[in-house]
Amino acid sequence: MATRSKQPSKELIKQEILRCGRDPAYFLYNYTEIKHPTKGRIPFRVFDYQKDLLKSFKNFRFNIVLKARQLGASTIMAGYCVWLMNFHRDKEILVVATKEKTAATLVKRAGVIFGSMPPWMQFNKIKLDNKTTLELGNGSILRASATGKNAGRSDSLSLLIIDEAAYVEGLEELWTAAYPTLSTGGSCVALSTPNGAQGWFHKTYVDAEEGLNEFHSMKLPWDVHPERNQDWFEKETKNMTRRQTSQELLCDFLMSGDTVIHPEDMEKIEKTVKDCTRRSGFDRNVHIWKEPKDSGIYLITADASRGDSADYSAFHVIETVGMEQVAEYKGKISPDMFANLLAEYGREYNGAMIVVENNNIGFAVLQPLEEMAYPNLYYSIKSSHEYVDPVLAEQKTNAVPGFATSMKTRPLLIAKLEEYIRNEVLKVYSKRLYNELKTFVWMNGKPQAARNYHDDLIMSMAIACWIRDTVLIQNKRDLEYKKAMMAAISVDSVNLDTTVAGQVGNRLNKQKYIQDKKEEMQWDMYNWIYTG
Repeated sequence: MATRSKQPSKELIKQEILRCGRDPAYFLYNYTEIKHPTKGRIPFRVFDYQKDLLKSFKNFRFNIVLKARQLGASTIMAGYCVWLMNFHRDKEILVVATKEKTAATLVKRAGVIFGSMPPWMQFNKIKLDNKTTLELGNGSILRASATGKNAGRSDSLSLLIIDEAAYVEGLEELWTAAYPTLSTGGSCVALSTPNGAQGWFHKTYVDAEEGLNEFHSMKLPWDVHPERNQDWFEKETKNMTRRQTSQELLCDFLMSGDTVIHPEDMEKIEKTVKDCTRRSGFDRNVHIWKEPKDSGIYLITADASRGDSADYSAFHVIETVGMEQVAEYKGKISPDMFANLLAEYGREYNGAMIVVENNNIGFAVLQPLEEMAYPNLYYSIKSSHEYVDPVLAEQKTNAVPGFATSMKTRPLLIAKLEEYIRNEVLKVYSKRLYNELKTFVWMNGKPQAARNYHDDLIMSMAIACWIRDTVLIQNKRDLEYKKAMMAAISVDSVNLDTTVAGQVGNRLNKQKYIQDKKEEMQWDMYNWIYTG
């Protein structure tokens, strides 16, 4: 039986050293102490979830831990470092955090744990012990460092610890630099509370859950601690916002982040997301949820890229009655092929109006669409969003195909998308769009995709919302005004007048008839707004 207070026999010492060397949980529970903030030094009670952590650290080379606060994860990490250093020679351990002071806290805890061991267990004496380094006589060393792209560079590391990894800026570069130093068999533990659905920590954790990388994932919400219950939770969260609760206690990536779309609205979208009924296109990246209806009026909005860059080309097909997403594309495709794909699905969906953002790459898509004389292409007055009818655009020198997005109008488009989602005007089925929205955040006061993420589907959907709310709604109002004016005009006679003055009147009547027919055609195109 383990003892802390008196010197055991040599045989028992041998047995205990062997047992402790095999089982870090047994070692910490029986022979170490920790410093409690109010109770002072107390025996290191290792709870079941902490034992699970220690098993993972020992059995898996790469571990990633999503945790709530105040669970003692950093303390158990420090205890594991002491076990690794004391029972193994020449172990080099590096702990990095957002600040050197934070990383040094783990080194300090390790020093306290090491010093609490009985003298006969300290068969490796401390060679160096300061704020950032703990070194033992057997060549094992624990160092603390602030994060930076060169923080993990070393000849070789036995263990890399990344504390509060979700808050470390530039972690992708740090991991790129550190990974080669682990190639000789070194391991890594990244642990953190969540900080939104973005960054290296989020992506690595999500991929680990899906078995897409080498990491073993563990999730530790507040209630894994045996001394916490619902009363404790309600007391702790009484003065917390929902975001703080999600971040500090619930291990919720989405609710903990500062996403442009409110987390509650994101939850609503998540409930509507569903698998497409079929995939189409040469690359199978056209997802279709609903086939075109004979009476359906559709809108296609597109965001183009070169096809060989990091960005994607994307488009949505929206049924304008009810603003329902019926199809979607996202893929890497050349501009000319993208134009053909747009025209194909434009024709399939009843000659849908096609709106393409006319940036540099956008013009490379719009030109083939013009050359193939696609009949329902969106035109606007140059440097504005004023819509121009395709027929009238031929007569205007300042009319250009496509939709112009600028630094000034981009926030307005995003605001319109947010409004449509918040008011549940837009019906979204796409998981790809939902995933983009999860990583679409406020950065320096601007709405944009988090680093290494994309917003191609977001921008094309934002354009759809803007077109619906400005161009189409405005057309509806204009038609209402014109109908009201025409209703006020009365005609006393329809007899043909062959006089010169009468023929002038007839020409005017003919022009009025033609104008009425054009308005009637426009009215038929946009009358869905009354029922939408």
